[in-house]
Amino acid sequence: MRLFLLGGLAVAVAAGAATFQIWRQGSADEQRPADAIVVLGAAQYDGRPSPVFEARLEHAVALYKAGLANAFVVTGGKLPGDRTTEAAVAREYAIAHGVPATAIFGEDRAHNTLTSLTAVAAEMEQRGMTSAIFVSDPTHMLRVLRIADDLGMDAFGSPTTTSPVASDPFRRAQATVHELGALAVYFLTGGTQPVEQTGG
Repeated sequence: MRLFLLGGLAVAVAAGAATFQIWRQGSADEQRPADAIVVLGAAQYDGRPSPVFEARLEHAVALYKAGLANAFVVTGGKLPGDRTTEAAVAREYAIAHGVPATAIFGEDRAHNTLTSLTAVAAEMEQRGMTSAIFVSDPTHMLRVLRIADDLGMDAFGSPTTTSPVASDPFRRAQATVHELGALAVYFLTGGTQPVEQTGG
């Protein structure tokens, strides 16, 4: 019983520490000049970004217009039945809001953070790029930056401040629990098992 209680206490302490790290990273804006701005995909509805996705895109476009990078990287594939991809929706949004089409590249097949960032790292390497500002929801940033760092990128986080997830305590708690599980899987498998990223 003592071992069981100690084990439970250890898990609770580890979860608490991880939660603190998730929230701390999610509140840090590390924007600075870099080779690229990478916006993580989220749900899209027949070519229209969801509110979560639009918040990410709006923030990424603002960073581009501030002159922090010359490249704008879009990510995300499509689900069965979708007519288009998250990456295509992000590209259209960026162009409509003033980002030159020539500045945009990315990947349009991934359905999770790990495979998406792996593809982005390869694309950036081909272009001689090593550093990037990553844009996503606050709770997602810790995992994004850890994966990007493990892939050899100089990674900086700039979470959106207008996400519906961040402003809703219940959804934020759900997203935090999801990230705790995703981080556990990532660390326990050495980054070999992808975890579906949240949409919204």
